[in-house]
Amino acid sequence: MAILYALVARGSVVLAEYSATSTNASAIARQILEKITGNNDTNVSYSQDRYIFHVKRTDGLNVLCMADDTAGRRIPFAFLEDIHQRFVRTYARAVLSAHAYAMNDEFSRVLSQQMEYYSNDPNADRINRLQGEMSQVRNVMVENIDKVLARGDRLELLVEETASMQGNTFRFRNQARRFRNTVWWSNVKLTVALVILLLVIVYVVLAFVCHGLLLPSCLK
Repeated sequence: MAILYALVARGSVVLAEYSATSTNASAIARQILEKITGNNDTNVSYSQDRYIFHVKRTDGLNVLCMADDTAGRRIPFAFLEDIHQRFVRTYARAVLSAHAYAMNDEFSRVLSQQMEYYSNDPNADRINRLQGEMSQVRNVMVENIDKVLARGDRLELLVEETASMQGNTFRFRNQARRFRNTVWWSNVKLTVALVILLLVIVYVVLAFVCHGLLLPSCLK
């Protein structure tokens, strides 16, 4: 999965977040938000090991995600742009006064869905290629996270067997899907068998009452 973690914050106040795997990206993301100063809109990326934190800041609203470095920049920033538009469209001016995690219950599901889409659906990158690479992405410089965090503040990024966990997740989903299909077909077969059995019982009763297999006395 290319995008592993995402959040939406007003300044450094996190309003919603979601993590697709076990990681301490949340703590590092907060450090980044606290170090980003000024009111200017900006797009910036910070690398740590083989992961990159991408940040889009617009009108005081910060949208951040952590992605594998193999994801490049186009997909993560397309994701950030999409999330920013959805968040503003959904909550409008409520964003200006909302408390921490006020939108988390609802919007974390949106983060999860869009993270999976931009990570796994080839149409996500195909659309961006057709539209052309966004100008702000071309201008983004990827800096080492040490440039925004002092050595004493830096936390080591811990991602627990991401590839393995994602693989297990996909296998679990496939197994769950196959199990649901198996149960559904079993229920269908059971229902058909019960209907046939009921029809046979009704026919036997009618044959007995009507004195014959052809129901002679009932069809007169």
